Amino acid sequence: MSGLLLRLAGPLQSWGERSKFDRRDTAGFPTRSGLLGLIACALGRARGQSVDDLADLSFTIRVDRPGTRIVDYHTVGGGLSGGLKVPTADGKGRPPGKGILQTWREYLADAVFVVAVEGPEPLLDTVEAALHSPHWQPYLGRRSCPPEQPLVLGRSNDPQGELRTAVPVARRLRSENNDEQLAVDFVCDSGPEDQVRSEIFDVPDRFDRIDRTYQPRPVWIETTTLPTTLAAASTREHFQQLADYVRGGR
Repeated sequence: MSGLLLRLAGPLQSWGERSKFDRRDTAGFPTRSGLLGLIACALGRARGQSVDDLADLSFTIRVDRPGTRIVDYHTVGGGLSGGLKVPTADGKGRPPGKGILQTWREYLADAVFVVAVEGPEPLLDTVEAALHSPHWQPYLGRRSCPPEQPLVLGRSNDPQGELRTAVPVARRLRSENNDEQLAVDFVCDSGPEDQVRSEIFDVPDRFDRIDRTYQPRPVWIETTTLPTTLAAASTREHFQQLADYVRGGR
């Protein structure tokens, strides 16, 4: 099946899995809702608009670098007065001394993922055009997390095969030892039952601004050994490999 190859990299990413109120978590890899949101953003879909036409897209995620999980501590409402205070259920502001709300927001720092996006050809044509010329700035789970370039690596008749044999891996080789293993995790929409991960609630019913609902799905995580030629001895060499790949020099 034909598909697109996307590279999701940047200083920070955050793919909410169970975020509620004051605690905003992140999954260890891009969620389906987050990927659909990125595409919907590029297409210019406003909050509340249907994403049913994107349901035929499937995603295979290669975890080049899982990143480092960090927590950003925020306070909201401190020092405000009158109508600027954080509202309560009765419409009044929080009482003196209790006007500050605390929030904890998780991010993945320095993570890199490569995603094979597969689906019907006409839909992929639309998505590819939107990602090359997005209506709104795409982001990696949260608006504060813009992606670095290149975001779109190209189109392939065998995108999953490209992930395993051709797309450079953002992983530095530790030595010139030919016996070194390049073990990389793949997150898939389907697989054998003995590899199934616990269910993740990331299939969106709707992207409403306030009332968002999600359905569960299983994901399969497979560790695969890739050719060490896909990795590089330095960051400079990796980006040269990546540039050659995008230009078609593979």
